[in-house]
Amino acid sequence: MNINKALVAQRFAKAGHSYVEHALVQQQMSVQLCEYIKTYCPQRLPKVLEIGCGSGHFTQVLQQHVQLEQLFLNDLYAEVQQHFVVPALDKGGLGRVETVHWLMGDIEQLALPTQFDAVLSSAALQWMQDLPALFKRIAVALKAHGWLCFSSFGPDNLTEIKQLTGQGLSYFSAAALQQQLEQKGFEVVLLQQQQTALYFEHPKAILQHLKATGVTATTTPHRWSKQSLQQFCAEYDQFKNEHGFRLTYHPIYVIARRTA
Repeated sequence: MNINKALVAQRFAKAGHSYVEHALVQQQMSVQLCEYIKTYCPQRLPKVLEIGCGSGHFTQVLQQHVQLEQLFLNDLYAEVQQHFVVPALDKGGLGRVETVHWLMGDIEQLALPTQFDAVLSSAALQWMQDLPALFKRIAVALKAHGWLCFSSFGPDNLTEIKQLTGQGLSYFSAAALQQQLEQKGFEVVLLQQQQTALYFEHPKAILQHLKATGVTATTTPHRWSKQSLQQFCAEYDQFKNEHGFRLTYHPIYVIARRTA
């Protein structure tokens, strides 16, 4: 899948603090993933890598449930570090983590440290160019029987946008994720998916929501003309019901363990 990582980084950096306010589904996914980690994984995970740490919401929830000693935080753009500075500690920031290491840049290009007890990621792996190749590298980076726990999105994610514009990411199905993980040496302990919808008063509000979360749903820049915007709004009427204009999210949750 051809993804412009520089453009992705630019969009998320530009969204900045608006992400925290508008990324309701992604925040719910962080909480749900942490619940699954609490249920299936050891309470103590001394050395952990988080891919796509973003606003820090997942990190903050995670450390309430899991004892971390060394935490390696990765994201595409350096601006995320502002979410992890000292003032955030009072809000449950990184006060319980002994050592924090930053791995800034494209995780698909970076050299990965090894001997991790777990590699975690919430709502980020859908941006990978070659996810199966990353799974293989993660297996090498993990200790024997180490954990890979993540949430991502399935094929019906933002389906309304894709149907109307033809723009959007190519998502792995739950079955395809399981197959790829098993081929790369993982046992899939848990695989759950769901569909959830947000409703808006107007199609333009949906575009504003996507912009505010840094997720413009497209892999390439999409420029709206007055005419194309009017057409988009008119065609979006097919996704309207008594609740408003629908936008579908398709979260997938995976708890996997290296088989050896």
